[in-house]
Amino acid sequence: MNLIRLIILTFFIFTQAQADTIYNLIKIPNLEIYDIKTPNKLRYLYAKQPFTIGVNKNINCYNSKREILEQKYQIIQKNLNRYGQKFLKKINLKYIVLCEDLSISKINTAGIPDNIMKTLILDVKFNEDYFERVIHHEVFHIINDSFKQLFDEKIWSNFNMKDFEYAKCSTCTDKLGLDTYNYTKGFFSEYSQSTASEDMAEVFSHMMMGINLKNLDPILEKKINFIKTNIQKIDQNFIL
Repeated sequence: MNLIRLIILTFFIFTQAQADTIYNLIKIPNLEIYDIKTPNKLRYLYAKQPFTIGVNKNINCYNSKREILEQKYQIIQKNLNRYGQKFLKKINLKYIVLCEDLSISKINTAGIPDNIMKTLILDVKFNEDYFERVIHHEVFHIINDSFKQLFDEKIWSNFNMKDFEYAKCSTCTDKLGLDTYNYTKGFFSEYSQSTASEDMAEVFSHMMMGINLKNLDPILEKKINFIKTNIQKIDQNFIL
């Protein structure tokens, strides 16, 4: 009986130590390890309880049922396995946090990237129609934040028609639609028209998912070439 108690106590101490280590690394409480034995060395964590983070305590996310985690983890890992260990190290991404009903300032969001903490939080219950695409969309924000000098928004904005202007922020506009346009005029989706960084992320995510439009307009072709050229400056072996 004493041996059993010792084993239980040892397990508890080890688990708590893991949780404390995770918190010290990325400053997100209530996390447990989901999978750390991955080909590209990404560390997947999940919320065992709801958490609230941010300077203003304005980021919230909730724990998921195990069966939902298991289902979505397969999809997430399949997509993130496209990024090799060397590339992930260059862009500063190491930790993937899985939770549901993710929001910032009470606005629901698919993901929250943080290249400083090397962390990407993903909402595992985000809209099924766009779920895989938004994984790559959020990864691009990590890329962009780590290599701002490569993804100059002024250069990008000059690809558009002269009378077009982006909003000051992605939440300062009602252009939120994620459906891919059948006929493009410089943009893949309505959300692309919100800000330059969101436009870049939409182009990148469409490229990662495979562009199935037969006739891309000249503006989008310039944007695609811009993304491809600058991604290869980070890693010439990266395949888009």
